[in-house]
Amino acid sequence: MTAATGRASLSGRPRLLARPATALLTAAAGGAWIVTLSIAQRMGDMPGTMGLGLPVFVSVWTVMMAAMMLPSVGPVASMYARTISGRRMVRAPAFVAGYLLAWAGTGVPAFGLAWLASHVTSGHRVASMTLAVTVFAACGVYQLTPLKDRCLAHCRSPLSQLLHYGSYRGRLRDLRAGAHHGAYCLACCWSLMALLVAFGVMNVVAMVGLMTVVATEKLWRHGVAISRAAGVAALALAALVFWVPGLAPGLRLAAHVHAGGM
Repeated sequence: MTAATGRASLSGRPRLLARPATALLTAAAGGAWIVTLSIAQRMGDMPGTMGLGLPVFVSVWTVMMAAMMLPSVGPVASMYARTISGRRMVRAPAFVAGYLLAWAGTGVPAFGLAWLASHVTSGHRVASMTLAVTVFAACGVYQLTPLKDRCLAHCRSPLSQLLHYGSYRGRLRDLRAGAHHGAYCLACCWSLMALLVAFGVMNVVAMVGLMTVVATEKLWRHGVAISRAAGVAALALAALVFWVPGLAPGLRLAAHVHAGGM
């Protein structure tokens, strides 16, 4: 083997090692979308918590988050797979499991917001629209804050954190690393996910739109501009929703259902 051949072999090896992790992540995201679409078809346009109890709601929410968030975490998971040695087919999935664990925890506050949407509004248009304005405005303001910028910068350039994860030890090191990255991702994207309360938790069009925004702001070179544009758009929705209730179909439907005596 020549020196040039040896260098080519070594440079290509990390990419080859990362391919199984990428394939597994793609398959997981695809499976999550299949399950999410199946649930959405059965649930239809049911408002709020869709009649689900907390444990089932959190399970459904976790599958939704897997479908929406795994596509954008793919590059980081692949980079992480290149930094680890030994048992990659176990350790890389553990990193993804830790990431999803962080997002699964958001199912509890999401349930609370969905309950608020379907019960506190109680058929009152003003209450429904006030909640819609609050959700849209909170998202818009947060998207324009320095904290959002810091968390987004971490998600866009995670090299320093990947080096930090190399110091983790113990059997749960990969789970811890995934949960740590998931916490940053959560801090970056929570306000966008909160919009599902206004759009409808099982609104597939909204899910695809939000997934696109998240992936674009993390992966595209103009992602920071996209993040700020999303914030401005959310503020515009907050200003318009009182006059155009259809902009918050989840809350409008919740108010209609309660007005009908359900």
